[in-house]
Amino acid sequence: GTKIWHFCHVMGGAIIGERCNLGQNVFVANGVRIGNNCKIQNNVSLYEGVILEDDVFCGPSMVFTNVKTPRSAFPRNTSEHYMRTILKKGSSIGANATIVCGVTIGRSAMVAAGAVVTKNIPEFALVAGVPAEIIGWVCECGEKLTFMNNMAECICGRKYKMEDNIKVSMLSKNVLF
Repeated sequence: GTKIWHFCHVMGGAIIGERCNLGQNVFVANGVRIGNNCKIQNNVSLYEGVILEDDVFCGPSMVFTNVKTPRSAFPRNTSEHYMRTILKKGSSIGANATIVCGVTIGRSAMVAAGAVVTKNIPEFALVAGVPAEIIGWVCECGEKLTFMNNMAECICGRKYKMEDNIKVSMLSKNVLF
């Protein structure tokens, strides 16, 4: 059930899950792992070291890097130089965002279009800017959360608790729709 559109290149050692959609001009390098139900929009390159868990969304022309200190005169093009970048289940990356290698994007986190992620992003965080900073929190369904007394309830019915202004956890999944 996975769809791979025109002008894509998928290297032999890549693993792609079920029900994925790879848009036009997507490159998937050797050693990349893509979970189930991932959506990778046009013009995205997934280089060695990138791991997408299930239900990840990669917006159009977003960018992954895989070498921290690239130099043309000093090639760093072997597996030992590639840093691992992990996008946890349900995370979303906006169009033209850049994910610098070696970071983990938390479960259901959302990266705004054009953001540059240089450090780990906690689960359910909404980040934007250059470099990306937390500007809010989002539900598993993608709606922005509003916290009062460290508690939030999404319009979908899911409930969340915030701890120490930096960690959000889901309390229930009583979904209305």
